[in-house]
Amino acid sequence: MQHYLEFEKELATLEGKAAELRSGNSLSGNPTDNREAEKLEKKASNLLKELYNELTPWHKCQIARHPERPHASKYIERLMSEFIPLSGDRKFSEDKAIIGGLARLNDLPLVVIGHEKGNDTKSRIEHNFGMARPEGYRKATRLMEIADRFSLPVITLIDTPGAYPGKGAEERGQAEAIASSIEKCLQIKVPLISVIIGEGGSGGAVALASSNKVIMLEHSIYSVISPEGCASILWKNSDKMREAAEALRLTATDLSKLGVIDEIISEPIGGAHRNIDEIIPRVGKAIERSLKKYHKQSPEAILEDRRNKFLSIGKLRL
Repeated sequence: MQHYLEFEKELATLEGKAAELRSGNSLSGNPTDNREAEKLEKKASNLLKELYNELTPWHKCQIARHPERPHASKYIERLMSEFIPLSGDRKFSEDKAIIGGLARLNDLPLVVIGHEKGNDTKSRIEHNFGMARPEGYRKATRLMEIADRFSLPVITLIDTPGAYPGKGAEERGQAEAIASSIEKCLQIKVPLISVIIGEGGSGGAVALASSNKVIMLEHSIYSVISPEGCASILWKNSDKMREAAEALRLTATDLSKLGVIDEIISEPIGGAHRNIDEIIPRVGKAIERSLKKYHKQSPEAILEDRRNKFLSIGKLRL
């Protein structure tokens, strides 16, 4: 069953009525039902275009969090071959909020790392809704070290509300683990390409996105804090999340203007979840284009490119 967002209520009604008529027509064979369904489908299609041409930052937050939006495991399954998952941080345990391992993209060997949220209640609990604990970031650091040792490019797929804020995570050094992961991102001498496929929340996202090139899907978000968290701090009221979303400049368009990200991948009308077969190949092509840039560069040049990228963010341009 299609999941509709808050601002899609009218669309849900139109598409629901059209589906009912189609279902009834298949049983009765009434041509009138079929014609009415076509009219409703056309109206729904036009409404969908209108809605997605007038999206606010808060709407984009809702789309980025859509439960049917493809997660890292789906991108790995569709884009990568010979995926060999690697588990554990070799210090404490395995954290399934971050998945990763060795793979091939069009026969190019690489290391892929991504946040995984899960697709149903059981898997969401298993993956902790994509909120990694320290062992998840230490696993990511271990995988980046392997990539650097064997001269393999690294692809990271970002989709997390943020790092897990629980007591146990803090006791095991959450802040240090995130900082070490960021440090490793900035140290490795192989190409590091990050794609923000959904939410890019706080240090939990930056830990895997301090890369040579940051790519964002059109309706994904990337921010130092969630709109709800920001509203709770600034206005002492989480209901002000719409205003917070505007102020945070968390959309792909805003971040591209600020120089924080490097490329935007357009999504199908209605968001990535409405056409997975279309969006996943687009992401694959964007990754390939980015990797091609670094194909003949020396390790030192790749490292310098990443360093210059972050030093230039926020620089005053006269």
